[in-house]
Amino acid sequence: MRALVVLGLVFFHSALVFDPDDDFYVKNADTTPAVTVLAGFGVVWAMPMLFLVAGLGARHSIRRRGPRGFARERLLRLGIPLVLATILLCPVPQWLRLRAADPGHHESYWHFWPRFLTVHLDLGDFLFVLDGKYFETGHLWFVVLLLAFCLLLAPVAKAVATGAERTARAVERRPALPLLPALPLAAINALLGMEEGFAGWNRWAYLLFFVFGYALADDMRVRAALRRRAVPVAVAGLLLFAATAPGFMAEDDPFTAWTPLAVGSRALFSVAGWCWVAAILGLLDRRERTRPAPGPLLGYLAVAALPLYVLHQPVVVAFAYGVVSWSAPIPVKYAAIVAGSLLVILVAYEYGVRRTRVTRFLFGMRP
Repeated sequence: MRALVVLGLVFFHSALVFDPDDDFYVKNADTTPAVTVLAGFGVVWAMPMLFLVAGLGARHSIRRRGPRGFARERLLRLGIPLVLATILLCPVPQWLRLRAADPGHHESYWHFWPRFLTVHLDLGDFLFVLDGKYFETGHLWFVVLLLAFCLLLAPVAKAVATGAERTARAVERRPALPLLPALPLAAINALLGMEEGFAGWNRWAYLLFFVFGYALADDMRVRAALRRRAVPVAVAGLLLFAATAPGFMAEDDPFTAWTPLAVGSRALFSVAGWCWVAAILGLLDRRERTRPAPGPLLGYLAVAALPLYVLHQPVVVAFAYGVVSWSAPIPVKYAAIVAGSLLVILVAYEYGVRRTRVTRFLFGMRP
């Protein structure tokens, strides 16, 4: 799932070039509202699943290393790629945004780069403590949140595991319990608001997915409950997601508005997202019990997930910057951006990251 979601982000971010509502770095002159609808289908489950899988990985890492070793390992494996990519890769989309917005803007990248890195401390946007006129973490917000969640988890990992064991025993008596996290998720998104910059979810909602992945996602009792209810929960998620359409289409700012329709739509979106994640886990677990082990390609991509994530968005934006000027229909441009980006990302990973110990270390991979 981690590998497939990361590769899926290439398709997702390439589509935002043609979305009339999203403020992506580079926009095509012609857009289509169909992209907004299709993007919503991805937003509701993809990044939540990525955090849940990360929580599952944290569970196994803490078992092997202990909380201190886990915190130290995550600081290295997430912190170093975060700093490196923020300095070297994140300026690229911002520079191209300026050039795309103003054809007369001819500032060189090397002149823009120090302006991007001109920052000051700002504690108002907690967890994102640096701010500047052009500075941003861009797509690396996921790495920032994941590193913070890991460091928050380490000192309380034993207590969370103890509570998880009691919860898992209760699931045997009440198999619907794994669906209850939908309620606090709905409260977070409805009351704190959804954040467009974080793929449509409130940043603290992702913490619940991460903790569920750590505490319960790999427990056999929870897995059995999710397998049994996978299909009806998936149908419920689809119906709830469809029910959000009136609110998201009618409101000017459905992510933060306080009208009853906007608040209700955010709550329904959250419950739909949890239903889809739970259903995907259950359906995949059914298939896992009958299919052979993953092939070498999937194993290759799974190991490459973090470097591919770090690399993907600057490459997509760079291709989009060149492609939007073509005189071609949207499907042709979209296919060109996706195909070119995938090729460059995979080649950059294979020959620029995977083959040396130094580059593997810098991109958060094991030696």
